[in-house]
Amino acid sequence: MPQGNLSKHSVTIAGHRTSLSLEEPFWEELRLWAAEEGVSINALVARLDGGREGNLSSTLRVAVLNRLKARLPRE
Repeated sequence: MPQGNLSKHSVTIAGHRTSLSLEEPFWEELRLWAAEEGVSINALVARLDGGREGNLSSTLRVAVLNRLKARLPRE
């Protein structure tokens, strides 16, 4: 299964610019999530960054995965 190409984007968290590398499908899900909540990607990423442990890119991937899993019907 191909990993996909990493796409680098800059975001601002607590007034500081930082670059994040994520696969494009994760960026697309973050854009959709932010739009559904009526916030910017910067605001969404800052909120997810708030309680993280470890790497921010990994935190975002896991947050997207958990959000999508929560939408699946329970067996």
